Amino acid sequence: MYKHILIATDGSELAQRGVAHGLELAKGLGAAVTFVTVSEPFPALAWGGAMAGYVAADELTNYEESARKYASEVLEKCKAEADKLGVRSKSLHIENKAPAEAILDTARSEACDLIVMASHGRRGFGRLVLGSQTAEVVSLTEIPVLVVR
Repeated sequence: MYKHILIATDGSELAQRGVAHGLELAKGLGAAVTFVTVSEPFPALAWGGAMAGYVAADELTNYEESARKYASEVLEKCKAEADKLGVRSKSLHIENKAPAEAILDTARSEACDLIVMASHGRRGFGRLVLGSQTAEVVSLTEIPVLVVR
């Protein structure tokens, strides 16, 4: 059925449920897994315009280094869990992109046939304010998406 599963994680407790679920599915199907975590652009740079000119180089460097360190820790944990279950896996850290865009691009470039990701299931105003990367992925992809809550 599924041969290559993309598992998206941000390292949160909720995302960990998605990782565990995706790994169990991969194990049962004998599928390979690609883990992906995404670091969004530095907030002032994402806004662009006047704010971008006020970002100190050391602030940007610290942000990027912290993001890389965190992503490495998250992905190492995922890899260890996959190894423990005997699931073939690889890990990718995508930098300076919106999560939904990076997840969709990675699923395409890695020829994944299923995306597994967690969702908080926010509704109403909370969803408007916070946005929903999961909803965006679901609405923009042709690849099946398994949403874990």
